[in-house]
Amino acid sequence: MAATEARIIRLLMELRRQGISDTRTLSAIERVPRDRFVADPFLDQAYENRALPIACGQTVSQPLIVGMMTQALEVTDRMKVLEVGTGSGYQAAVLAQLCRRVYTIERHKSLLVAAEARFRSLRIHNITSKVGDGARGWPEQAPFERIIVTAAAHDIPPLLVEQLQVGGIMVLPLGDTEQDLVRVVRTGDGIDIQHLGGVRFVPLVEGVPEE
Repeated sequence: MAATEARIIRLLMELRRQGISDTRTLSAIERVPRDRFVADPFLDQAYENRALPIACGQTVSQPLIVGMMTQALEVTDRMKVLEVGTGSGYQAAVLAQLCRRVYTIERHKSLLVAAEARFRSLRIHNITSKVGDGARGWPEQAPFERIIVTAAAHDIPPLLVEQLQVGGIMVLPLGDTEQDLVRVVRTGDGIDIQHLGGVRFVPLVEGVPEE
């Protein structure tokens, strides 16, 4: 246990050095045991600042990117957040520490079932999940104060902008081989876009695969 705590402290110090200054974001990352969200062959790397592979060709995002995206969202404890791309469930678990409720969508049923089991085992009860096409969002629960997309889209998905309330923030990667993390704020007459830096994500794929 002491060795794990030391690795967590080292990771948090590295995130601070790389620009994650929001104390609530750092505290949320500290509270979520990343080793519960990585595949067994990579358990020794759970608290290293790197992305790790999971099933279905997906990854657990690098902690720095989780920190950047979470910090850029500026989540408060009264907010309803939509996540597109549940994956292992790690990002949703971090957000669940900060907001009222997370609604998360995953196109791979097997990934979602495993993520839901992790949420239950960690007693995280403010996450609602479903299998679906993330690019379509979750219109029945819209509008959302915040939206996070954990796969790279070619363009900002218009259906997600429609589901973002005015004044709300969406953070997502854009691009193909060259990807850029952007922060989108919905305004009364459109959107404002802020560029946060280069990233590398799996692509946002429309539709739901047969499994």
